Order: sequence, then structure tokens, then C-alpha cells
Amino acid sequence: MKTKFFVILSMLTFSFANAQQGEVDSEMNSAKGITFEKGDMFLEGSIKISTGGDSDYYGFSPKFGYLLSDKFAVGAKLNYSSEEVEATRVKTNVFGVGAFARYYFLELDKKRFKAFAEAGLGYGRNKIETPPNSDTSNSVTADITVGLNYFVTKNIAVTFTLANVLAYNSVAPENGKSSDTFNLNINLFENIFDQPQFGLLYRF
Repeated sequence: MKTKFFVILSMLTFSFANAQQGEVDSEMNSAKGITFEKGDMFLEGSIKISTGGDSDYYGFSPKFGYLLSDKFAVGAKLNYSSEEVEATRVKTNVFGVGAFARYYFLELDKKRFKAFAEAGLGYGRNKIETPPNSDTSNSVTADITVGLNYFVTKNIAVTFTLANVLAYNSVAPENGKSSDTFNLNINLFENIFDQPQFGLLYRF
């Protein structure tokens, strides 16, 4: 009796495992041939946490995008980050809002892999606390980046931001002179994984 029960239990377990694996395989296969269409929307974001070193850093960057065509999207973005340097106790908080335009220019691996170029414009409010003082500034940023989405299911993709082609930042402190910085990176692929940003995208 025990042997029969064990055999039945083993068969049920095996069948359940096969069914689960079948669902996973089916979902993975559903990512093949994914093509954006006009009217599609997506939520995308990344979270960065770094602790235990010379400083503690927390960052959160959500985006909302709307497809105007199968290759061109526009959207809005938010950004929040907080960093505290342990040795000096200097704490920097940044909050920003902005807009972006994205163009998908390459599709590979049965359209799972989609490379894009993105132009963004943003406004930020920055606060630097240096006990016992604090300083607040406003910033305007503009950038052009290169990245990719890799769809693991028909709705979920991993996002990699690989390179900053162009970056402009203008900071205007409440107490002090404003400053402007401009960076242009021509040799994009010298080391694209030097400081990549990873995130997730949900398409609906």
C-alpha cells in the first residue's frame, strides 16, 4: 500500500513539475517575435542600493513610456537618490522630474533584443547637508544615452543602459555661482560595461 502511494505521489509530482516547466517554456517562447505597436505603453525602472563601503547610496528611477509608432516612444520620468559619505557625514539628496524620447533602431534574436537611443531632459532639486550647514540648488540636465531591452516574456524585459553619448548639466545653487558641465563620449564601446545601469520594463 505504501509503495503504491509513493508511486502515485511521485507521478503527481513529476506531472506537476512538467506542467510548471511547460508554462515557463511557453512564456519564454512567447517573447519571440515581440513587436511594439502604436498605442503600447510601458513602465520601466531601476533601483540602485550600495552600502557597506565609504558611502551609502539609494536610488530609484521610474519611467512611463507611450509608443507613437512601432519604433518611437515618448514619456515621463522621475528620479530620487540619496547618498551619505561616512567619513565626512555629507549627505546629498536629489529629486528630479523629466521627459524623454526613445527610438528603437535594432532588433535581434527573433526580436527579443531591441536596442535604442534615448534623449532626455530633466529638472532637479538637490540638497547637500554638511553638518551643521546645508545647501540647496536647482539643476537642468540633458542627455543622450544608448541602451537595450531584452524580453524574457512577451510583457517583461530586462533593460540595460550601456553608454552616455552626451550629457549636459547646469547647476544653480541658492548661495553661489551657477556652473555648467558638458560631456561628449565619442568612443562609446571602449568599455560599455564600465558603469551600466540595469532595470526592468513591463509592457502593456
